[in-house]
Amino acid sequence: MTQAEKEQDNGKEKEKERDKEKEKEQQRGVKRPIAPPTIPDPLQEKSESNEQRQNGLKMVDQAIWSKKMSNGVRRTPVSAEQARAYNCQIRPAVLDSSFRVKWTNTAHHPPHLVGEEALYVNPSDCYNIHWPVVRGQLNVHAGPGGSLTAVLADLETIWSHVIQKQLDIPLKDLKYYRCILLVPDIYNRQHVKEVVNMLLLNMGFSAIIVHQESVCATFGSGLSSACVVDVGDQKTSLCCVEDGVSHRNSRLCLAYGGSDVTRTFFWLLQRAGFPYRDCQLSSRLDCQLLQHLKETFCHLNQDISGLQDHEFQTRFPEAPALLYQVRLGDEKLEAPMGLFYPTTFGIVGQKMTSLQYRSQGDSEDPHDEQYLLATQSKQDQSSKSAADRKAISRPGGGLDGEMSGQGGVGELSDLPRGCGSSGSGGGTKGEMELGPVQGECLMGAGEVEEPLSAHLSRKTAIMSQFESKALGLDKAILYSIDCCASDETKRKMYSSILVVGGGLMFHGAQEFLLHRIINKMPPSFRRLVDNVEVITRPKDMDPQLISWKGGAVLACLDTTQEMWIHQREWQRFGVRMLRERAAFVW
Repeated sequence: MTQAEKEQDNGKEKEKERDKEKEKEQQRGVKRPIAPPTIPDPLQEKSESNEQRQNGLKMVDQAIWSKKMSNGVRRTPVSAEQARAYNCQIRPAVLDSSFRVKWTNTAHHPPHLVGEEALYVNPSDCYNIHWPVVRGQLNVHAGPGGSLTAVLADLETIWSHVIQKQLDIPLKDLKYYRCILLVPDIYNRQHVKEVVNMLLLNMGFSAIIVHQESVCATFGSGLSSACVVDVGDQKTSLCCVEDGVSHRNSRLCLAYGGSDVTRTFFWLLQRAGFPYRDCQLSSRLDCQLLQHLKETFCHLNQDISGLQDHEFQTRFPEAPALLYQVRLGDEKLEAPMGLFYPTTFGIVGQKMTSLQYRSQGDSEDPHDEQYLLATQSKQDQSSKSAADRKAISRPGGGLDGEMSGQGGVGELSDLPRGCGSSGSGGGTKGEMELGPVQGECLMGAGEVEEPLSAHLSRKTAIMSQFESKALGLDKAILYSIDCCASDETKRKMYSSILVVGGGLMFHGAQEFLLHRIINKMPPSFRRLVDNVEVITRPKDMDPQLISWKGGAVLACLDTTQEMWIHQREWQRFGVRMLRERAAFVW
């Protein structure tokens, strides 16, 4: 090959590399039209098993039948066929053929669209729809716009749009403002660090406080202690908060929420001959309609029984407004009961339950949790060796030495909570946290002499099995409370179960959940707890806004002034400031 040919080939390769870079730039931004997503809504992300769904529905129907109504009579089951015979005959009535909802106007080629405008983009406009947050975490994935950089850019675009358009604050004035960042109870440290970096350095806020959603929910509701149950659209999180502190071992995140109830309701509607036959979960607008129908028709009041007639309207772009009649029976109760029998959702092939993991470590934070655990472990070993030598030097010291040896693994549980300790185990990378009760269950008295590595492997295997199971909402609450360290704390939690978020806003939900908690709580606590209370609307506020209300309260407290992380401090010390200033163990 001649030199000229080599140079020509090199030029072609460089040109290809430049094209690839351009493609990456396009993926990171939102300024370009790209082919429309085939499945634009996150409702469709999960794999489903119809067999599992059917099994879950059998359990739901059994639970509905077994619980008597308030008049002492058992409900009469209503089969889907009874409703189907009527619904299959229904044809819609045209309400108004002249008035039509319009697609978002994109004639001026806006670089990005946010909120309702994004939902009403005509599919032929070929915008790429991004969902920056999924299941309560940043939506990092392998597709277009799925890198952490791109997701953060999308968040910055959304927040900047809202601040300018809704709050009427120019972005150049953000240097005069501070912000509160609420993070999930089970948080990804890397993601939190990058979001703080974006808020302080990219957007230019002067200072920030980072706090947990559950703690701010107690602030917003005026409670000092509570078991906080946050039922969201795509995830449900639980955590016990006592005097403004989140108990680490009680944190639990379930991979289901209100959108799964919507999917199940749609499946039940189809089984009952849903008259809007063109409805598809792959359509953004149909998903909005289904969510509205769920919020309007579904309930958790078992006194409501029998077939009932309802009506709903469809208003879509380029289509006349239509009025439908629909007859429904137990479908309205069966769908929300999926939150207590999650197999009804039919979800397979993914982790259903998440607990708090230990820190993976951060190069910018030399005194992170791994360092503290290693240091504490060496101190424990040194103290143990000194105690053994002292015991051997005493008459009859052999017995003391054996007792000390049996506590070798258990001594790690004496680490302070702030160091991320749990019921048992050392500080290996990525190890799962276990509460005191779970530690006792997984490691019996006669097993503590096994090697630490074998114990950790066994515990990891047990936790992997646990994470594959879907706990019902009531069982998850009992689990979270049971992870608290003392009976007094557990008593407080049973006396104040705070439900926030928009996923359980069904008629009768408060009484339904209370009944299930009382029936399933340990008998020993029924004598200790004077009054089990489930709070769904504290101070008559919208439960979807409680945590944000708590964040506003937090910003005004004198006691939180030392929690502010200022822009210059972050530039100089980075993530170490979170360890110094965060009100929770980082």
